[in-house]
Amino acid sequence: MKQGLRRRPPSIAAVMALFRFLSTTVFPSKPQYVLSSSAAFYSTSFLITKTPKKFRKKRKKKESPRTKSIQTQPNLIRHFENILHRDAHFRFLTKTKEFLSKQREQVLLLDDAGKLHQQLGFPRGRKVLKSILRHPLVFQTYRHSDGKMWFGFTDLMEDLLREEREIEAKSELHKVDVVRKLLMMSVNKRIPLSKIYHNRLLFGISEDFRDKIANYPNYFRVVVEDDGKRILELVNWDDSLAVSALEKEFMADEEKVKKAFRFPVKHGRKLELELEDERKLNLLNTLPLVSPYSDGSKLDLWTLEAEKYRVGIIHEFLSLTLEKRAYIHNVVEFKEEFSLTKHTYQMLLKQPRTFYLAGTQMNWCVFLKDGYGEDGELVDKDAQVAFNEKLYKYADMQESEMDCRTEQGCGV
Repeated sequence: MKQGLRRRPPSIAAVMALFRFLSTTVFPSKPQYVLSSSAAFYSTSFLITKTPKKFRKKRKKKESPRTKSIQTQPNLIRHFENILHRDAHFRFLTKTKEFLSKQREQVLLLDDAGKLHQQLGFPRGRKVLKSILRHPLVFQTYRHSDGKMWFGFTDLMEDLLREEREIEAKSELHKVDVVRKLLMMSVNKRIPLSKIYHNRLLFGISEDFRDKIANYPNYFRVVVEDDGKRILELVNWDDSLAVSALEKEFMADEEKVKKAFRFPVKHGRKLELELEDERKLNLLNTLPLVSPYSDGSKLDLWTLEAEKYRVGIIHEFLSLTLEKRAYIHNVVEFKEEFSLTKHTYQMLLKQPRTFYLAGTQMNWCVFLKDGYGEDGELVDKDAQVAFNEKLYKYADMQESEMDCRTEQGCGV
């Protein structure tokens, strides 16, 4: 064997010729041919065709309207948001107080209560007893002679309920005027009695208002329709009541009302208006306001006058409520009677000087800003509101705290 001989590397021309041969035999042009086993040497399976999961960018899930907050952080008004937190905190108290008051002897079997999570306002799947024990000065449990557990109001709560009934009796005439004003604002001056009953707590109307209607034949008439629905109708129009809160405020502070709403005039940039000139131009749209006691059903739906009417309706509606606020379900229930549209939410967002929307996009609450002071307290506090605040304080107290306050002679 010769020692000095070495194998020469193939030339470039030879490599190219081999590549052409393989491309025509191993990888035929027609896709229906099956690759031969020799093609496995040329597999591209080692290439990374997808980005590994750990390196992929996580897409932010779109927040649901059920949980998405209406206001962004810079625009939050804390005392309005706190009121909604208070509503959530006392939901069991308010709903159970209303439900239990209608029961025979104002007691309820504990086993039955556990199935009424929606009526009593406690989380589904939770033990109702846990919610009851949160308010020991308001609710109590006891074992009946039949051996079953029941719950009802404490003696303290019984006293508070008697106090509430006295407040309702004193304010009855005022609540009658509130209902009259609602009827005067409505289309055809009539509202289903069930709608007023469903929203009675919003206006501070008593539970037995439907029975007391007969005491005011000069104001109300109940008409039963063919389907059995009871409709409350206005008997006599009263000009003294047909004055909105906004009109009264206009007489006291004209400039404040001028700034309350904003209906901008659309104009081109070429006009180059100064801020003062633009404000004066916008006032042409803002004033005159349309009275909520006019017939809004006759206005063309998408005109400026119709929008001013709807804004005025919401303003007057909120001014009649106890706490100058209302949830979406309160507003929507009177949609037909007040000629409102499905765009009420967007309409209110365009008037941030007067209205504040809190909560989530699915369950929002609208506040009348002028009804509250800078400290978050109501400017005019109804006696029913003062009673509710007193009840909330007792509800959050434990028995030991109550005993301590009694010994020290401190009021709540």
